[in-house]
Amino acid sequence: MRSINLSAVTWRKSSHSNPDGGACVEVCDDLGGIVPVRDSKNPHGSVLVFPAGGWSAFVAAVKGHQLPS
Repeated sequence: MRSINLSAVTWRKSSHSNPDGGACVEVCDDLGGIVPVRDSKNPHGSVLVFPAGGWSAFVAAVKGHQLPS
């Protein structure tokens, strides 16, 4: 597994995050082929890294209400 340096990336909070700071997700979408995702309440915690195509498909499924509830 390769190491990814995320110390200088710019994180963007999801526009769908709760305004009270409850369920907030931040993404970095300027790294080309990968999309790191983290919990904004724990910026020094774990980061999940997804292939850009997989993340795009997930976002499209969420926007299209295609995920089971």
